[in-house]
Amino acid sequence: MAQRWSPRLWAILIVLCGALFLDALDVSMVGVALPDIRAALDLSTSSLQWVVSGYVLGYGGLLLLGGRAADLLGRRRVFLAALALFAVASLIGGLVSSPELLIAARFVKGIAAAFTAPAGLSLLTTTFHEGPMRNRAISIYSAFGASGFSLGLVLSGLLTEVSWRWTLLVPAPVALLTLIAAVKLIPRGERAVRGGRRFDIPGAVTVTVAMLLLVYTVVSAQQAGWASARTIGSFVAVAILLAGFVAIERRSTDPLVPLGIFRSGALTRANIGAMTLFGSYVSFQFLVTQYLQSLAGWSALSTA
Repeated sequence: MAQRWSPRLWAILIVLCGALFLDALDVSMVGVALPDIRAALDLSTSSLQWVVSGYVLGYGGLLLLGGRAADLLGRRRVFLAALALFAVASLIGGLVSSPELLIAARFVKGIAAAFTAPAGLSLLTTTFHEGPMRNRAISIYSAFGASGFSLGLVLSGLLTEVSWRWTLLVPAPVALLTLIAAVKLIPRGERAVRGGRRFDIPGAVTVTVAMLLLVYTVVSAQQAGWASARTIGSFVAVAILLAGFVAIERRSTDPLVPLGIFRSGALTRANIGAMTLFGSYVSFQFLVTQYLQSLAGWSALSTA
């Protein structure tokens, strides 16, 4: 017989789902506004992609570190701090008129999401007991993430018709309301799990810098030339950084990525498949948005 959920339990789930909804929303909602952002801030197409890449790289690059931080510092503490940072970065990103500050704000938002996501999922798994109760909670949680990404595409068109800035500003009040609810609803008293574990900051920094440099190299190669010394040197630097990351993880007593997991062929293939699918879709969304609005003459709403 299924356990009945109390109103407080439902409220905690909605708060955690709200944070995931925001993370997914921000990946897609800025997409349709990109042509307007480019015109307003006088950005080139190669610079414009950093508005998207900055968020995604901040998110993906520090996701593992975010999970480790939740373990070592406490899930509730990390979740609340990251959610507050997300709200502030959203506000700043919607108000600035400098391309560099906008990209920086997007990167910081990605970092905040990299900490809220694992902390939120960990709070969910510790709040709901294993079995049907947790399975049901995770199903609802996943549905919120998917709907956030889908709704972001529609909202971006509606908001861009008013002003592109609203696509960046809207997450701020939503994040603030979620934060206030989280402070009141998520229980205190959690103990951080230490047991000699460490953050592995060198590993996190190395792999994030490598990914940032890789994207920069690919984007700038069109102007510098694929065979130019700068492009070749950058690719070599990326290879050195990635080799350094592997060396750090092999020597670390508590690595972010235990390399032994890749001995599983099924796990390796699953990761490659997920990386290919998500990477291809984000690229497709960026390109098709530019085509439909800049070349085909569609409105932001029609594109969405």
